[in-house]
Amino acid sequence: TALPGVRARGWVKAAKMAQRRRLAEDAGGRRGPTPGSQRAALYVHWPYCEKRCSYCNFNKYIPRGVDEAAMRRCLVTEAQTLLQLSGVQRVESVFFGGGTPSLASPHTVAAVLEAVAQATHLPADSEVTLEANPTSAPSSRLAAFRAAGVNRLSIGLQSLDDTELQLLGRTHSASDALQMLAEARRRFPGRVSVDLMLGLPAQHVGPWLGQLRKLLRHCDDHVSLYQLSLERGTALFTQVQQGSLPAPDPELAAEMYQEGRAVLREAGFRQYEVSNFARNGALSTHNWTYWQCGQYLGVGPGAHGRFIPQGAGSHTREARIQTLEPDNWMKEVMLFGHGTRRRVPLGKLALLEEVLAMGLRTDVGITHQHWQQFEPQLTLWDLFVANKEVQELLEQGRLLLDRRGLRCSWEGLAVLDSMLPTLLSRLQEAWQQRTPSPVPGG
Repeated sequence: TALPGVRARGWVKAAKMAQRRRLAEDAGGRRGPTPGSQRAALYVHWPYCEKRCSYCNFNKYIPRGVDEAAMRRCLVTEAQTLLQLSGVQRVESVFFGGGTPSLASPHTVAAVLEAVAQATHLPADSEVTLEANPTSAPSSRLAAFRAAGVNRLSIGLQSLDDTELQLLGRTHSASDALQMLAEARRRFPGRVSVDLMLGLPAQHVGPWLGQLRKLLRHCDDHVSLYQLSLERGTALFTQVQQGSLPAPDPELAAEMYQEGRAVLREAGFRQYEVSNFARNGALSTHNWTYWQCGQYLGVGPGAHGRFIPQGAGSHTREARIQTLEPDNWMKEVMLFGHGTRRRVPLGKLALLEEVLAMGLRTDVGITHQHWQQFEPQLTLWDLFVANKEVQELLEQGRLLLDRRGLRCSWEGLAVLDSMLPTLLSRLQEAWQQRTPSPVPGG
């Protein structure tokens, strides 16, 4: 049963009403089709957690008390403001991340979705993802989130070993995780993603592969594998520095990753991105926007965004970061309508570097057509076909350049980080050498 007062799929009704209004405007000739520059994904950051995990350095806070009504109003206001500033006419997907957004009320999720649907076109079948921890989303709460408009769940499972979960500072057990996973699959069939970490201190390949195989007996159609990154300022970093825990072994982590991706491939999963695996077409369309360098709006404390502000010129994309600390962010939103702390205009080369680095994370890579959307003159052939170092990567079979475009092979995807410096250096060199484009009308 849903929580009292949560309007079932209220944003869908709002979306359909707004769509009818826009269709009427289209018929009157006041609005044209929606080009790529007017489409975006929306990320919403919920900054609060029950406790800080030992490995985490994300922008999150352990509050004494949360004024959720005030936070809800500010999330709605900032979403409305950024949609207006960006001129975005269609939101392709919404992702509630954090923090632990499953600690938020379903009312908050519903309010944000309804505001987006009223301000722009949010198709009724848009992917709406919520990150959840096993201890923060019991069955009744999952039902309420479903009623509020969430249709995809991303579960921070991390491990199926209770000792490892304690080491990571997680609040759930392996049993809790599997119980929630079963309930999530019942509520969101085919649309549940689980995270599994590798490369922990004292972790070994065999037992970890046993966890992965056990998970595959219970999981849905999407798995993300993440290697532990020891971040300065975290409890785990301090423990390793002080010698109370052994440092993670990078060679063992690499072996886990290679063996794990092979197990997933055998189980019918497509590795569509370096860390992400899907079967039955269950790719994350929201994350795909990031990897394709599409526009996305970041709403909430510390959220990041990439979009072209209206009036800034048709090619000037900005990287934006919202104010980190929730109370200060709320004050700014109440004063100015948004809490953008930093705006960095992205030059053409910086944007092409992102297109290259992000696109190569996927199994599709960068098609010639996709590259030409960002750079119509300097082709992928121009950049890479005659470069000696790139030729070596092509001959080794790690990289492929053909009529489809530029992409990593199965072997190359696992070692992308070692190839990127060569590719980015070649891009920078070619950009400096290129003949300046003629000025139109000059």
